[in-house]
Amino acid sequence: MEKETRSQFHDQSRRDFVKKTSILAGAALAAPYLSQAAQTNYFSGAAGVIKIALVGCGGRGTGAAVQALSTKQNVQLVAMADAFADRLDSSYKEIVESMKKTPERVKVAEADKFVGFDGYKQAIAKADVVILTTPPGFRPIHFEEAIAQGKHVFMEKPVATDPAGIAKVLETAEKAKAKKLNVVVGLQRHYMTSYRELHKRVQDGMIGDITSIQVWWNQGALWVRERKPEYTEMEYQMRNWYYFNWLCGDHIVEQHIHNIDVGNWFMGKTPVTAVGMGGRAIRTGPEAGEIFDHHFVEYRYDNGVVMNSQCRHWKDSVSKVDEEIVGTKGRIFCDRAQIVDHKGKVLYQFDRKQHNRPYQAEHDELFEAIANGQYKFQDAQMGAEATLSAIIGRMATYSGQQIEWEKALKSGINLQPSRYAFDAPPPIVPDAQGNYAYAKPGITRYFS
Repeated sequence: MEKETRSQFHDQSRRDFVKKTSILAGAALAAPYLSQAAQTNYFSGAAGVIKIALVGCGGRGTGAAVQALSTKQNVQLVAMADAFADRLDSSYKEIVESMKKTPERVKVAEADKFVGFDGYKQAIAKADVVILTTPPGFRPIHFEEAIAQGKHVFMEKPVATDPAGIAKVLETAEKAKAKKLNVVVGLQRHYMTSYRELHKRVQDGMIGDITSIQVWWNQGALWVRERKPEYTEMEYQMRNWYYFNWLCGDHIVEQHIHNIDVGNWFMGKTPVTAVGMGGRAIRTGPEAGEIFDHHFVEYRYDNGVVMNSQCRHWKDSVSKVDEEIVGTKGRIFCDRAQIVDHKGKVLYQFDRKQHNRPYQAEHDELFEAIANGQYKFQDAQMGAEATLSAIIGRMATYSGQQIEWEKALKSGINLQPSRYAFDAPPPIVPDAQGNYAYAKPGITRYFS
């Protein structure tokens, strides 16, 4: 049987999505941009400078900005935006310190540091390329604004926290393609030399047909930020965004997405169903918000292949972040970048001396394409597919139900607040004892 390539699957998946959700209703709006985009898919900076705006000034945003500024191109950071002034200020100082050998690359005037929920619009307007690294609940609206303003985008994973956000990202991805705007998503294994080499050998048939996949992200607990008396509930949740689903999506979405995405990538398709279990065995206090501390999901693809997925945050327990892909002729151990046959004979071992710095590579490749006027990167759909895969896993563990990909995509489930403001109520609030309600399998239900 002829193998279906990932690009072929993407094309078919996109056509199906457009047909089923009527995205093409917006095609007429995109049409005026086509001829202009075809002629001017470069950047608007004077003297060849590629201007960058950073939206989301946490640790990942700071790191991404430094990586963008460390590319070979003529780049400058010209604007920054964050909900919190203290985060923006600390990020700016760290970026300046990191770029002290090339200080001319950091050109952010005080007037171009934007604080608050709406500052992203002004920051985006200043730049040619936008780095989107806020908590992922904001990603759909920030991505929408960046593409509406005609900007190239680097955005971190995940790209949403709910099915409604996924629908918006997919719609915006179509507009980005119509405008020929490059979009890179921080699922960095796609930019990691060892994974690319492994994937190439799967495409060449080294392990035969894939029969099963195992993926893991098991580690200890993460950070918690103390509640202060002056915080509104919205500010507290924003500063502890990892523990609230409207902002984070749970760690299966925010973190384990990397491993789930590898399974999809090597399969060349997305799962059709998810069923699983999870709960709060160790991390049970109010500081854990509403998220689980462990998930186990059985994903099933349309050809019957099963991907078993597990992630947990348990202190002093075995840690493992890896993927293992089994085929009819052999298996892949992704972390050690090795392929063996079923008798243990090594068929391929990646040379660790090769360049294997994906966080830098994703920026190097993006900015090289932009500087050369090339339209090369269309990661938004891939990012949305990986994110929805993780979301249906969360929905399965939260409810105990089998969740269908298509049904979830069309569900319109939206976790976002009615408005973004520090005096606005977030979607979930604590009870009188300070505890947050959380999902209970068998009781929580998404579909009848």
